[in-house]
Amino acid sequence: MLGSLGWQELLIIVVILALLFGAQRVSGLGGALGKGIRDFREEAKGPEKDKDKAPALERPAGMSDAEWTEYQEFKKQQAKS
Repeated sequence: MLGSLGWQELLIIVVILALLFGAQRVSGLGGALGKGIRDFREEAKGPEKDKDKAPALERPAGMSDAEWTEYQEFKKQQAKS
């Protein structure tokens, strides 16, 4: 549908929208649309980016330094296998 519209028609549509809603609101809508598209693309790529990252471990309360180090090494070995 949009393939049959030329630049003149699109310009007329933008001018009509600017007259109806005001230029500031139309530019804000365009910016919001662009941000939405960027966010969507980032989220679509998100799981692939995070595959290599291991989730951060949180130290349980009351665990000594030696136990914590041993626990971290154990979790790393589990993640490798």
